[in-house]
Amino acid sequence: MKNRVLLIGRVWGVAWTMGAVWGCGGNTISPVDATPSTVQENDTVGSSARVTISDVEFWAYQIGGLENDGAVDALVESSYDLLVVEPTRSDRENTDFDTARMVERLHESPASRTDRTKLVIAYIDIGEAEDWRTYWAADWVAPTGSAAGSPDFLLTIDPDGWSGNYPVAYWDDRWKDIMIYDDDSVLQQVLDDGFDGIYMDWVEAYSDETVAAVADALGLDPIEEMIAFIAEIRDYARAQNPDFLVVPQNAAELLEFGGDEYLELIDAIAQEQIYFDGDADTEWNDIDSADHVVPDEDPVGEEGYSRSFYEGWLSEYLDAGKVVLCVDYASEPSNVADAYNRSSANGYIPYVSRRPLDRLTDTPPPGLPD
Repeated sequence: MKNRVLLIGRVWGVAWTMGAVWGCGGNTISPVDATPSTVQENDTVGSSARVTISDVEFWAYQIGGLENDGAVDALVESSYDLLVVEPTRSDRENTDFDTARMVERLHESPASRTDRTKLVIAYIDIGEAEDWRTYWAADWVAPTGSAAGSPDFLLTIDPDGWSGNYPVAYWDDRWKDIMIYDDDSVLQQVLDDGFDGIYMDWVEAYSDETVAAVADALGLDPIEEMIAFIAEIRDYARAQNPDFLVVPQNAAELLEFGGDEYLELIDAIAQEQIYFDGDADTEWNDIDSADHVVPDEDPVGEEGYSRSFYEGWLSEYLDAGKVVLCVDYASEPSNVADAYNRSSANGYIPYVSRRPLDRLTDTPPPGLPD
């Protein structure tokens, strides 16, 4: 969900014609209600095989509001092949949320091909600590823009304005224990709940100025440390589930440094805001939650935030045979159509929503079955 960061030297960071009315043919999905959800029974489609990552044609992305009445039902009733969702029970206010049952229901529900069932991947922010999570202890102190917090692996504030998000020293063993190795680690919860993989946000943490400066002071290469961190996540998960999927969001240019080693660690890549962006901490209907045009070329002094930059790097993944997912933030019909057209023409699997990502989009991809 968090995208651009202030970088050192450089920033590292859909194709169908739309009708005038979104969701033509019955594809529109209504927003969810705002009362506590219940987990329903009898969603199974029998013994249908699950979609593989290489077979995905349609995907959706929701990392808020899953506890609301009807939210899980909407996901079950949709025909997306792949769903990236917030685990929810790691939110201190939703610890009683039955994540395992949600995953089970989604696994039992049909994908775009009715003889296949959905893939379900957990959204996890691996490069930032989030102060609403159950791992955030009562005695922790948030960092500021000028001083680290406590514990001291909490390094600074989110550069894009996401409240409660704090870049971390992801090479620190204490953070790795929280994410990977503790008995009830974030990753272990994902595995226990039956997710098919992990969708990793803030992989670009290595390029944040404060994070990079702290690593340098310790004699560490932040890029190498991020690749090693992802490798540890993959190794831990694959030891329990050999088919576990690893999908980074953003930081496509990490390929420049990781090369084949990095490609071997990941099963797909996702990229936000290739064509249209939105602001942090906005509500669904806020005008700034979508439709900010990403420039065609890098702005002066801000290399790495342009359509050409993203397209250039993503072409390398396509050439390597990797699936490329993308999410743009647009609500104006012409912008939505443009994002879907461009992304699909480039070979990406597109999804167009709004920055809050707290419900299924009301502008689903054309061709999504009813």
